[in-house]
Amino acid sequence: MHANYVAGQWLEGEDATRDINPSDVSDLVGEYAHATPAQVDRAIGAARDAAPGWGLASATQRAECLDAIGIELLRRKDELGRLLAREEGKTLPEAVGEAARAATIFRFFAGEALRVRGERLPQARAGVDVEVTREPVGVVGLITPWNFPLAIPAWKIAPALAYGNAVVFKPADLVPGSAWALAEIISRAGLPEGVFNLVMGRGSVVGQAMLDDARIDALSFTGSVATGRQVARAATQRFAKVQMEMGGKNPLIVMDDADLGQAVECAVQGSFFSTGQRCTASSRLIVQRGIHDRFVRAMKERMAALRVDDALAPGTDIGPVVDARQLQQDEEYLRIGRDEGATLAHGGRRVARVTDGHYLEPALFTDCSNDMRICREEIFGPVAAVIPVAGYDEALALANDTEFGLSAGICTTSLKHATHFKRHAQAGMVMVNCPTAGVDPHAPFGGRKGSSYGPREQGSYAAEFYTTVKTAYTLA
Repeated sequence: MHANYVAGQWLEGEDATRDINPSDVSDLVGEYAHATPAQVDRAIGAARDAAPGWGLASATQRAECLDAIGIELLRRKDELGRLLAREEGKTLPEAVGEAARAATIFRFFAGEALRVRGERLPQARAGVDVEVTREPVGVVGLITPWNFPLAIPAWKIAPALAYGNAVVFKPADLVPGSAWALAEIISRAGLPEGVFNLVMGRGSVVGQAMLDDARIDALSFTGSVATGRQVARAATQRFAKVQMEMGGKNPLIVMDDADLGQAVECAVQGSFFSTGQRCTASSRLIVQRGIHDRFVRAMKERMAALRVDDALAPGTDIGPVVDARQLQQDEEYLRIGRDEGATLAHGGRRVARVTDGHYLEPALFTDCSNDMRICREEIFGPVAAVIPVAGYDEALALANDTEFGLSAGICTTSLKHATHFKRHAQAGMVMVNCPTAGVDPHAPFGGRKGSSYGPREQGSYAAEFYTTVKTAYTLA
């Protein structure tokens, strides 16, 4: 039984999550204790007690702790990647890459701890100096999703600690193993007691307790739009600072002048890698008619070559869907697409493998229009829809015709179209001849409209959420 980490101690809970391998449902990854309400209360209290001291700790101390975490993550990336692949279903190369990315994030923010910037403003009144500094928010509650169980916790925990906050961390109940392994590493990094706390369990219990507790000064959440609305209501009612990353229905435009091979690779990687289970996935492929038929043929050929199999098996391109409930949702959208009149041009079938897992062929719909549910609602699976358009103006209009605005891409050799798209795409991130799903740890991450709320994550922009600004006047 894997315990919760509260006030510097490992505490067993009252119930547990059985972490099941989606590649082999007979394989139990481990059992992870649910925190009791009393343990959540204790964790928040410990963070509240520890926050002032950690906020005043030297930048060097914070940097050294974060660097130690990053070094161990990097050293153990193969082991941690295997755990991640086993519990979440990412292919082993993707999972090892995510572990290495988590390490890079911690090491980046080790440096950021030494680079917290302020300003000295010109005097407006004779003899009065004006200084602007950044200070930690205090206690930060972090709620993370199941699809990136190492990277997303890393890009929340690392800046929170770097800027001097105390942390109460609740990982997704579906895949707690990677988060627990990360917490175990953090527990040995030299942080003072109470600065970091891990509370596992259901969102309705653990998450809700965090939302309702006034001792938590800020909440950072990544997950569904529906849960995001609950987080926003709870946070704003008590004036807590809030940051949310939610859904996406990301477009990838393919123009007639695009390099066909490059466009297909962008579409396949963006739509189907990580089993399509990422908010930045290219779920709408908006294709100009002059290249449409060639693009669809090339996509079908490329998809036919993808190997769907055990996430740990050598040569696997696409791992399993994360669990039976998500697989059922994916299949329901496949039915919806057919009922709406779209053509299932390739894939979409369950496949049998040596082990009993949640295996689904990546699916490509054609003959789609942007008003179909499969083109408007986030499926969160390996399903993409091709929407034909006459030209760039129509493509841009359809790309922006969505309640979401996380990532948007275009494949073109036209500098004119690329430049115009970067300015006019209504998304927080824009990709030109790149998959919509690729992001870097040192660059800001976030979207617009229904995809994001509050300051950006990652890079130096993370300071906007994890710090508060103080203005000081001094009569010289």
